[in-house]
Amino acid sequence: MYKTKDINGLKEIILAARGEIPLDLKIKGGKIVSVFDSQVYQCEVGIKNGIIATIEAEGLKAEMEIDVEDSYIAPSFIDAHIHIESSMLTPERFAEVVVPKGTGAVVSDPHEIANVLGIDGISYMARASKNLPMDFYYTIPSCVPATNLETSGGEISSSDIRKIKNILKESPALSEMMNFPGVIYCSEEVLKKLLIARHFGLRMDGHSPFLSGKDLDAYLSSGIESDHECTSENEVLEKLRKGCFILAREGSASKNLKECLKVYNANNSSRFAIVSDDRHPETLFYEGHLDDSLRKVVSWGVNPIEAIKLVTINPAIHMGLKKKGAIAPSYYADIVILKDLKNFEAKMVLYRGKICAKEGSLIKKIKIKKDMKVLSSVKIEESFEEKLVFPDSGRVRVIKVFGDQIITKQEIANVKDSESGKINYAAVIERHGKRGNIGVGFVSGFNLKRGSLASTVSHDSHNVVVVGKTPQDIVFAVKALKENGGGIAVYDGNEVFVLPLEVAGLMTYSPIEAVFQKLKKIHQKAKEMGCLLPSPFMTLSFIALPVIPEIRLTDKGVVDVGKFNFVSLKV
Repeated sequence: MYKTKDINGLKEIILAARGEIPLDLKIKGGKIVSVFDSQVYQCEVGIKNGIIATIEAEGLKAEMEIDVEDSYIAPSFIDAHIHIESSMLTPERFAEVVVPKGTGAVVSDPHEIANVLGIDGISYMARASKNLPMDFYYTIPSCVPATNLETSGGEISSSDIRKIKNILKESPALSEMMNFPGVIYCSEEVLKKLLIARHFGLRMDGHSPFLSGKDLDAYLSSGIESDHECTSENEVLEKLRKGCFILAREGSASKNLKECLKVYNANNSSRFAIVSDDRHPETLFYEGHLDDSLRKVVSWGVNPIEAIKLVTINPAIHMGLKKKGAIAPSYYADIVILKDLKNFEAKMVLYRGKICAKEGSLIKKIKIKKDMKVLSSVKIEESFEEKLVFPDSGRVRVIKVFGDQIITKQEIANVKDSESGKINYAAVIERHGKRGNIGVGFVSGFNLKRGSLASTVSHDSHNVVVVGKTPQDIVFAVKALKENGGGIAVYDGNEVFVLPLEVAGLMTYSPIEAVFQKLKKIHQKAKEMGCLLPSPFMTLSFIALPVIPEIRLTDKGVVDVGKFNFVSLKV
């Protein structure tokens, strides 16, 4: 890769394109997927210094040649909105999984680890992402904590944005502005963050579920440019017409891609990109990353080349990722060789012109960078059991969860419904060693007939979230998480099974195979206990997210998101 001021490097690229000096690599026998005119061309690609020098390399000399035998030469994929922490894998382990599937870059919001460890957590993510065979572009968290309705471990103020920009020098954007009430009601601290982002020339990522009408206009008038929370055709249409770039989400818990594509057409196709937001380990292991989304949209009738644009040039242009997302002269030689345009199976992946993966496996093992600063983040009071006090009778508000959405609904039920498992006990326990708060409530949709499920992955402040058949069941799972330094746990009424997430209580240094095997066992136990949710721990992790309607539970109590305030548990 050459630098702008490296005249010799630039000369070499130009001379190699003209055939006056050898290319580093020539890819022949394949068909280029052109994202500029939506065509496929039989071409030979010439690479020099990590850059595509020419797509007319026929007859040119090269130090190395690859014959891809009638495969498709496409730009490697770009995920424009993801939280790496939600994969439960460190950046190195995440790269191990997604690079062989064709992913070459992600735009990741590190607000999960920032909510636990503040700026130190962001610094860790930046260090861990260096020298990997893909690009990690981290955005600058805008909402840490997301609201004042919960207790976080870290806090990021407007004055911290400059410090973070020095750490994340290539940051393309201010992270999703979840605090939409803060924007539309003109919170000075929120507006300061937006103005500082504008000063640095950063994009401003949005988060505005169900926001509509004049409130939506007010939100977008601040300079916010995108949204990944659209769940209905009408919502997509309104936001699109008002200039919003649509990040169509297909994650583990939230699958909105098909609904978003109802509005997608040739006239507005440049205003869409496919993102994952949150991809759980078993989704990555079984289904894949952006390759999975490509398979889906093509099966739904989208033209394959148009689909590829949704994960290459569109996100690159929207996020200002220069020289990314296309197979053309001057672009980075970040390439995926696809066997076909239906299954999107990667035959080979190149990063900066070097082969980094073949036939689903990395060429070179990635070294894991362990860091003691991100361990030991679970600090729960020894006497936490004493604060687990629930109503023993009467009518209560209940958080109803759904298997394929992160939205919730409020129900009213009787505490006695817990005896059958129709509703379950729930608690959010502050785990950052600050106040020792415990919020208690009830949920429906988990259908636990015995035992409990608990996790330190609890968006966005990542306190311990737990549901159980009884308050006593809750205690067993929480104690296991405390002993393991974080993770997810299931107590089946007799025994506790744990997946340790030692890095900030969010991620693990373990490879995905080990993570997946433990998750598989834990999910099987949850199923045996009556829980039929497709991704129970992903659903569990969103119970405490007080920025998505309708009702949530934080360490401070039950939250009515519409009112953006606390409400009583008993009614």
